[in-house]
Amino acid sequence: MKLALATDAWFPQINGVVRSLSTTVDILRERGITVDLLTPQDFATVPMPGYASIRLALAPRFGTRRRLGEWKPDLVHIATEGPIGWAARNWCLAHDVPHTSAFHTRFPEYASVRTGISAERFWPVMRRFHSTSHAVVVSTQSLADELAGRGIGPARLWSRGIDHSLFRPDGPKHTAMMGLEGPVLLYVGRIAAEKNLDAFLDTEVPGTKVLVGDGPALDDVRRRYPQVLCLGALSGENLAAAYRSADCFVFPSLTDTFGLVVIEALASGVPVAGFPVTGPIDILGVDGRGVTARTASPAGVLDHDLASAIRRALLLRREDAASLGAQFSWQRATDQFFDAMTDVLASHRQVLAA
Repeated sequence: MKLALATDAWFPQINGVVRSLSTTVDILRERGITVDLLTPQDFATVPMPGYASIRLALAPRFGTRRRLGEWKPDLVHIATEGPIGWAARNWCLAHDVPHTSAFHTRFPEYASVRTGISAERFWPVMRRFHSTSHAVVVSTQSLADELAGRGIGPARLWSRGIDHSLFRPDGPKHTAMMGLEGPVLLYVGRIAAEKNLDAFLDTEVPGTKVLVGDGPALDDVRRRYPQVLCLGALSGENLAAAYRSADCFVFPSLTDTFGLVVIEALASGVPVAGFPVTGPIDILGVDGRGVTARTASPAGVLDHDLASAIRRALLLRREDAASLGAQFSWQRATDQFFDAMTDVLASHRQVLAA
């Protein structure tokens, strides 16, 4: 199989989408699969309005046409609904090349937060984009069910994994978090309005709140919450050390489709507190014990009252969190992704042969 992957999200961005895509590509290439990448690094870019750290490809249509024409892929996977994604979609339709797509990000909800316009106004664009896809890969079954209700599909599951050599309970703590007044409550992710951070930062619970990440709201958060420790973006061993230094990981987002940071925290032995919404509930289950291979005791707490979730999560055992986090593997996740691509290509070839 010759696979082309088109994405508007790529390095130097640091987020769950980029980590998921880059890790999957690395594993596929290790398995001998040819994967060509079409990313913003291949084009002139402009900053995304309101989010200058994200660069969008400028007029990628002709560059996309040339590159895909040279590569002659058997299948194109389109990871994002941005300029590169639309250009790749149109090339596939023009050349009768099958393509899949992914639903990584709730753009309608994110756009609503930033514009004040109802998210329902943006969903028709999502339906149109994915309507020509042979399969829409999603991270959870609850997201697949929701999208089906909105006329988006057919869906295939593609879960997520972590680097267990990095995210583990044993290892050094982060020096900046040592000696903090406990309990230490940690958030990792974008510092942006759509992450619902105020729900966490306004919660009245004892201890010290720590944020790891960068984003357009960072300066505002530092101004409004001077008592919160903001460490900026971390990666590698520094990020792993930050997880291990926390007593509870708090995930206040209501719009994430999965939450890679949740399983990173769990694998680091940190109980999780969050809301019972798509993403966290697909990882922790309604009772905090997971969904498939369930743990003997809860590894986290999901509650519409975030303060209650935090207080109860602080009572949980770190070993139960690590046990649940150990279930998530990049190898298994890549198997799901590759199986979806293989099935789509086989079905397309059968149609051509009929």
